[in-house]
Amino acid sequence: QVQLVESGGGSVQAGGSLRLSCVASGSNFNIKSMGWHRQTPRKQRELVADLATGGSTQYAEAVKGRFTISGDNAKNTVYLQMSSLKPEDTAVYYCRVRVAEVVLGGLEYDNWGQGTQVTVSS
Repeated sequence: QVQLVESGGGSVQAGGSLRLSCVASGSNFNIKSMGWHRQTPRKQRELVADLATGGSTQYAEAVKGRFTISGDNAKNTVYLQMSSLKPEDTAVYYCRVRVAEVVLGGLEYDNWGQGTQVTVSS
């Protein structure tokens, strides 16, 4: 049983910065990876950044060099530092955590946060 709480979204001018946070809580789970996705009315939910347990990261080409994903394993928290924001970054950002549920024999599945709105104006 995992619950995700996202925060940090808001409205900024182009070129500004925001920091998103996502905290995973619950029990009897092991985190396999954490990441951020975003969704606009015209597109399906797309990967923005991913952080594997071993520390490797993956970024969408559109955000590479501008966004940084990081995590705090002790706090089950993942962050997305966004800088040099562009209007095209406007979207609802969702935290995604892949977990292995101990009580289900290690069954892996994704948990999604409720989403936090990021709006970038020019």
